Amino acid sequence: MWYPSTVTEAPTTEPVTLDEVKQQCLVDSADDDDLLKRLIKAARSHVEEYCNARWAEQTLACQCDNFADFSRLSEGPLKSVTSVQYVAATGETQTLDASVYEARKDELEPSIALKPGQRWPSILPGSRITLTAVFGGDVPDAVHHAMLVFIDAAYHVRENPERPGWTVMDVLLCNHRRGA
Repeated sequence: MWYPSTVTEAPTTEPVTLDEVKQQCLVDSADDDDLLKRLIKAARSHVEEYCNARWAEQTLACQCDNFADFSRLSEGPLKSVTSVQYVAATGETQTLDASVYEARKDELEPSIALKPGQRWPSILPGSRITLTAVFGGDVPDAVHHAMLVFIDAAYHVRENPERPGWTVMDVLLCNHRRGA
């Protein structure tokens, strides 16, 4: 079982730029740049939650109960594995050597598998395995556009909770949800 991930290195860039947002929202001045930057982060956060995928590159610490959970990682898409740590049966924290496993970067459904001839180590019962990895990926056009639609709706219809464009956004995102 996977537990909620922790961001250890936040994204340094967003999947949509301020210039793209200003073009989408028909904004010519810098007066609302701070608001638009906040909306960009909110749009990314919403889309990542909706899709159960990370679209901006970031490092996460993900914890699970056993190595069998590695057959389907809790996050995706996977860029690279930084480390796999576990508590050995002796009670000592260990870092698994990268020669034991291979990362399978299968788009939204990544996994980690044993290399031939290897086996997972024994862990202390009740302890957790911590995978630290970089997640984030190439943003599909539909997801990119959904973020722009979200931002445009939030920018132009601030006082109405029934935001136009949200249905369009959900339609654009529905095929990019992990585990759906």
